[in-house]
Amino acid sequence: MTEVPGLDVAGLAAWLTETHPELVDGPMEASVIAGGRSNLTYAVDGTRTPLIVRRPPLGHVLSSAHDMRREHRVISALAGTAVPVPRTVDVVDDTAAGRVTGTVFFVMERSPGIVLARPSQNSAYTAAGLRSLSIDLVRCLADLHAVAPADVGLADFGRPDGYLARQLSTWRRQLEASRSRDTPALDALQDSLADGMPHSSRTGIVHGDFRLDNALVVGDADEPRISAILDWEMATLGDPFVDLGIFALYWDIADLPGGSAGAVPSAVDLAAGYPTFDELVEVYAQRAGIGIPDLHWYRAFAAYKLAVILEGIHYRYQAGDTVGEGFDRMGALVEPLAQKGLEVR
Repeated sequence: MTEVPGLDVAGLAAWLTETHPELVDGPMEASVIAGGRSNLTYAVDGTRTPLIVRRPPLGHVLSSAHDMRREHRVISALAGTAVPVPRTVDVVDDTAAGRVTGTVFFVMERSPGIVLARPSQNSAYTAAGLRSLSIDLVRCLADLHAVAPADVGLADFGRPDGYLARQLSTWRRQLEASRSRDTPALDALQDSLADGMPHSSRTGIVHGDFRLDNALVVGDADEPRISAILDWEMATLGDPFVDLGIFALYWDIADLPGGSAGAVPSAVDLAAGYPTFDELVEVYAQRAGIGIPDLHWYRAFAAYKLAVILEGIHYRYQAGDTVGEGFDRMGALVEPLAQKGLEVR
């Protein structure tokens, strides 16, 4: 057994033996998968199928936040659709027993593949391969938005009516809770978004954080492909074009001012073979069989959302409530990112 923060490996082994004995196959080891900003992810080895355990952050108290059941539900519902997702095993409320995590946690099989998050990883693929991979990724997004929520048991997964207004209100409250200094560009972007909110013409399952490094990649240099889409903790029902806005932001993150690319690294590099985002929009439109509206508001909202997140990190850093490297640089990225949002808007 290995000891890892937030997970009792011996308790996990005992629980698996009792409830899923078909998965038990000898000594078990677990390790934290780095990179997540919220929920904790553990890789579990020594089982007949490599597993993943997801739990809320350490110190988490409120069961209504970081809803493990919700993430487990959407991944389970999408099994059998055209959207590649890991196969779920179980979801457990361990808050009373405290045998495994002391929280609600869920278990799923570990899908094969790697996460592409750095430009240096592109050398393993040809330019044609990276282009093909990008097209596969955006087709996954179109396929997700084509899933009828009621057909997969997700009719009550969110409230699509008034979705954009609620999103803007939620992030406005988040910004007000993180106030520690003047942010004129961010305030101007917030006002601009309130004035020109589009009318949502579609409703679908929204991933909420769709980007290349939230996917697993398999295949060789010439034909890499997506094996699974990960990190569904922000999924809901709403306007699917919000996903396109987020996708655009992270696809072009290296072009953003103020060192944003260093704070939010990405493997996307057009010189390596990745297509432009406009090309991906064309692929999405063809796959979905729809016309794409003006995405300027959605792209500006994505910049606003990330800027508010970074302002919150800056606020916690100033208060001494963050641990780790790089948090001292987050505050300097907020206004340049907001300014970029104003330009896109």
